[in-house]
Amino acid sequence: MPADIKARSWLNRVERWGNALPDPVFIFLGLIAVLICVSVAGSILQWHAINPLTGDTVVTQSLLSADNVRKLLTDMPDTMAHFPPLGLILVVMLGAAVAERSGLFTALMTRAMRDIPTRFLSPAIFLIGLFSHHAADAAYVVLIPLAAIIFASAGRHPLAGMAIAYAGISGAFAANLVPGQFDVLMMGITKSATSLLTPDHNLNPLGNWWFTAALGIILVPIAWIVNDSIVEPRLGKWTGNAPGNDIEQIHDPIRERRGLIYAGLFTLILVGIFAFLAAMPGYAPLIDDTAQGPSRLQPFYSALVAGFMLLFLGSGWIYGSVVGTVKSHRDVVRMMGEGLATLSPFLVIAFFAAHFIAMFGWSNLGPVLAINGAEWLRTLQLSTPLLLIILLVMSSVFDLFIGSASAKWTAMAPIVVPMLMLLGISPEMTTAAYRMGDSIFNIVTPVASNFVLVMVLAQRWDKTFGVGSLIALMLPFSIAIGLVGLCLVGIWTGFELPVGPSAPSTYQLTPR
Repeated sequence: MPADIKARSWLNRVERWGNALPDPVFIFLGLIAVLICVSVAGSILQWHAINPLTGDTVVTQSLLSADNVRKLLTDMPDTMAHFPPLGLILVVMLGAAVAERSGLFTALMTRAMRDIPTRFLSPAIFLIGLFSHHAADAAYVVLIPLAAIIFASAGRHPLAGMAIAYAGISGAFAANLVPGQFDVLMMGITKSATSLLTPDHNLNPLGNWWFTAALGIILVPIAWIVNDSIVEPRLGKWTGNAPGNDIEQIHDPIRERRGLIYAGLFTLILVGIFAFLAAMPGYAPLIDDTAQGPSRLQPFYSALVAGFMLLFLGSGWIYGSVVGTVKSHRDVVRMMGEGLATLSPFLVIAFFAAHFIAMFGWSNLGPVLAINGAEWLRTLQLSTPLLLIILLVMSSVFDLFIGSASAKWTAMAPIVVPMLMLLGISPEMTTAAYRMGDSIFNIVTPVASNFVLVMVLAQRWDKTFGVGSLIALMLPFSIAIGLVGLCLVGIWTGFELPVGPSAPSTYQLTPR
């Protein structure tokens, strides 16, 4: 049997097994039940870890304790409201619903397809996904639905468009062609860890940029091959239409062209307003004057969520008014309501996912597992590449259960970074290996906060699409990204390449 046939057969089995699982709501209920049992056992057995940064003892907390039961019942509305992607999704969808239902997205994508060969869609969307890391979670709400429309407009399977976009946004999260706020955050955590050994050690916030940029460049053709050779052929030929009546077709090219011109003018005005808010001397609310370097742009990055909402709302409204799909402000309000209505399945699942994530944090199981797992590395007498590959694998395993990259690194870095510094590995290289491992399973773990969102978006094109379908769709990307990451970490440390500006992969501890 040819290799591609075997791969498809294997992925089909993965999909069947995954779709045989209960509804995601009951999956999270089961996970919560298991979590409660483990937390009770951990509390009885006094599972704990010592935070080397503070010296505090982190002890596993029973979720059946009086405090945690009280928190569960009294904070239920807050737990739901503070679910990370919830507010972002609702805000962006208010605008995106208008842009979609007015026909703007379809018109833009149709015209774009005239100039871009369909065979280059996969790398182009993946590359956009890499740059979208700076837009935080907004990319999930914006790029993934757009990618589906792009592929469908080109006569290709929309789920393949969603897959390559999801892979670029989340699966390749360790790859940054242009550094941003996440690089600063991670190196800041690393800096705190290095101070345990060398308080005066200076870290460049872009200290692993060469590695992350190289990873991004390598992953573009890899993801292209995976999507076009494995993922899309398995999906088959697309013969359907856009979901429901969401997208109204415009058959007057003159009005459509005029609508796009006016929508483009609005976009330029909005970009100018945001530039003014970020660059005006003496008045720049989107710049943090108290911070240094790229961190000064943190308010600007955070404001992109509002920016996307205003962009889609305003441009969609203007375009619809010109072509006739928006006849009054009442149509705009109706479109907003219809857009939010499509999120109702996500809102139901989000309630249970939010409580699972919150309860995991209350139990302290995350830091206890991370710290004790990192301690295990200390007992191994292995070469530098093998040590970093083990760190990569460990962070990827933790990623199946703990979503936040910064939370895991905050717990692990105080042990892993000093330990590997003593073994001759630079803090920048350690951080790069951790980030690589943290990206591999982002796109296949159902406990990831945006996994459910992507599944719901896919169900708009395929009503039978389930948990197993999404896992099988993304698993080839996950395997490919993992193999590339393992090889790249081994090559980088084996040849002792500089991991970033003024940051070698090796480290020589200077005695104090």
